[in-house]
Amino acid sequence: MNTRRSLLAALGGLGAINLAAPFARAASRPDTRDQGGSAGIGSLSGAVILSTWDFGAAANDAAFAKMRVGGSLLDAVEAGAMVPEADPNNHSVGYSGYPDRDGHVTLDAVIMDDAGGVGAVAALEDTVHAISVARRVMERTPHTLLVGEGATRFARDQGFPQQSLLTPESEKAWREWLKTSKYQPEANSENRSTRTPGGALDHDTIGLLARSADGRMAGACTTSGMAFKMRGRVGDSPQVGSGLYVEAGVGGATSTGLGEEVTRVAGSARVVASMRAGATPQQACEEVVRHIATLRGAAIRGVQVGFLALDTNGNVGAYCLLPGFTYAVTDASGATSVLKARSLFKA
Repeated sequence: MNTRRSLLAALGGLGAINLAAPFARAASRPDTRDQGGSAGIGSLSGAVILSTWDFGAAANDAAFAKMRVGGSLLDAVEAGAMVPEADPNNHSVGYSGYPDRDGHVTLDAVIMDDAGGVGAVAALEDTVHAISVARRVMERTPHTLLVGEGATRFARDQGFPQQSLLTPESEKAWREWLKTSKYQPEANSENRSTRTPGGALDHDTIGLLARSADGRMAGACTTSGMAFKMRGRVGDSPQVGSGLYVEAGVGGATSTGLGEEVTRVAGSARVVASMRAGATPQQACEEVVRHIATLRGAAIRGVQVGFLALDTNGNVGAYCLLPGFTYAVTDASGATSVLKARSLFKA
C-alpha cells in the first residue's frame, strides 16, 4: 500500500534528475526526424501536403522539395511556411505584414508534430521567420509558447537576425487606415490581387499539414495577424488546438479567417476530435463551421472562418462560412492543385 512516507521517498528519488536538462539542448540542434516523422514519400496515395489559400501552392512546393530529399515532416512544414513569411507581396504573413494600430508588425507562429512536440511564438517582432523561432522554442526550451519581448529576445539569443518588418507599402496602408481607424471585416482578402488598404481584417495565416509514408503527421501555422489590431492582440494561429492541431493515428487540422471565432471553440482540436470519433475530414470541418454559426448567430455576419483537415490516409476536408476560401493540395507526385472550399453561406 502506498503511504505518504513512501510517496515522499519516491519523490525524493527524483532529486537526481537534472531539471536544467531541457536547456542543455541549446548546444546543438537535435535531429527531430523521429519526432517529426520520417518524411519519406514512398508509395503514398492521396494528399501529402495541404495548406491554406492560393499562396499555399508555393509553400507546398517548398515543403515537398524538402521531403523529396529526405527531410523530416518538421523540416517540410517549416520550409513551406518560410515562403510566404519572406514574401514582400504578402501582407498577411511575415515580412511586409500589416502592422498593429501603433505601427508595429508582430508575428505569431506554431509548429507541431504528432508526438506532442510543440513550439510557438506570439507578438514576435523584428524577425522574418517566426516559424523557425517557434521550432527553436520546441526543440531548445522546456516551454511551448514564448510571447512579446521574451520571444524577440529569444530569437536574438538563437542567432536570428534583427530586421524591420514594416515595408514602405505596409506603412502607407497603415497611415491610410489611421485616417479613419475603422474596423470592418473584409473576408477573403488573402486572395485579392489588389488588397484594399485599411481593411481591418485584411489578415491571415498560412496553415500547412503534411504526412509521411509511415503515417506520421506534422503541421505549421504562421501569420502577421489581423491588420491594425490592438497592440498585444493574439489570434488563433499560435494557439495549439485553435489554429493548428495534429494527432498520431488520426490526422491534423488548421484554420484560417477571424481568429477570435476559432479560439472560442478550440476549432482545430475539435476537428481532430471529430475525426478520432469516426468523422471524415470533410464531415469534421463541416461540423465545426456549423457549430460556430449556431453559437454566434448574427455576430459572424460577413466574417470568414475556414478549416482544413488531413487524415493519415491522405483524405482531405475543407469547409468555410463564406465562399472564397481556397486551399492547395499536393499529391505524392508533387503535383499541386488549388481548390475552392465549399461554404455554409452564400456570398
